[in-house]
Amino acid sequence: MTMPMVILEAFRALADPTRLRIMRLLASMELAVGELAQVLGQSQPRVSRHIKILCDAGLAERRREGGWVFLRAAVSEAGSPDAPGTALARMLVSAEAADADFGAQCAEDRQHLVVIRSAREASAEDYFARHAAEWDELRSLHIADGPVEAALGEMLVGQIGRLLDVGTGTGRIAELFAARASHLTGLDKSPEMLRLARTRLQHLPAGHVTLVQGDFAQLPFPDSGFDTVLFHQVLHYALAPQAVLAEAARVTAPGGRVVIVDFAPHDREELRTAHAHARLGFSDAQIAGLLTAAGFDPAGDRALPGHELIIKIWTGVRRSERASVTEFPRLAAQ
Repeated sequence: MTMPMVILEAFRALADPTRLRIMRLLASMELAVGELAQVLGQSQPRVSRHIKILCDAGLAERRREGGWVFLRAAVSEAGSPDAPGTALARMLVSAEAADADFGAQCAEDRQHLVVIRSAREASAEDYFARHAAEWDELRSLHIADGPVEAALGEMLVGQIGRLLDVGTGTGRIAELFAARASHLTGLDKSPEMLRLARTRLQHLPAGHVTLVQGDFAQLPFPDSGFDTVLFHQVLHYALAPQAVLAEAARVTAPGGRVVIVDFAPHDREELRTAHAHARLGFSDAQIAGLLTAAGFDPAGDRALPGHELIIKIWTGVRRSERASVTEFPRLAAQ
């Protein structure tokens, strides 16, 4: 479709006050269809029809997470300031200032977002309350989170560019590096975890964060799309860590970094059944071999002893060429 046609389709899609309101809301935060219906005071089927028109015109994007569908304003892959979505956002800001009625309606809509944020926070608190005991049990085995996060920050010096947080969970690590990343992408297989992350990160600009449901063994991203890929207490869930790191190498730009935070080898077999750990930690030699085979040059490590378990941080730098996953049979057996 030519640029004039794209612009024409966009104007057609925006020929309705409700759709203008939706675009202003999506400029503030990513929202579920039901949340949009609540803010707009309209039925969910009616809102869904508006959403389809906006998505068909390339102005909004849908993403399914379990039984929920989330909406965000469409952005260009390169984040170009000249992209139609960016130009539209500027136009709508000007429209709010120029049209008192439209501005008042948008301001009222944004006030309703306070209720949405509060509801998300209440749901997150309930989840944490239900799972606090099992998390406290696991934390008691290793060093506190604070020193680990401090060491991670020291090893990831400077700007970290486009960050992919694999297995983002509650979004804590993504939040930690938000100010140093040009864009944050959090991936998790669990829709419930993504909702927790969305709650934690909802204070960040809408265009700065992308949350995606997906599997770390089949990352739903194009090649070389990230400058930093982070696995924080995630790799021990992998039945085939070699394949997971091969995927990480595929989506990491040459010269980009991978960071792995995980346990050193241990014998706590109960973690397999109680917490679904597929691997009881990793040795330095294992990680070095996995990184090298995947296409990373090992670049340093640090040990953080705890009560019973030792937490390790390993880093690697992406080479210009990477190995095929078929080169991993020996490492897979380790």
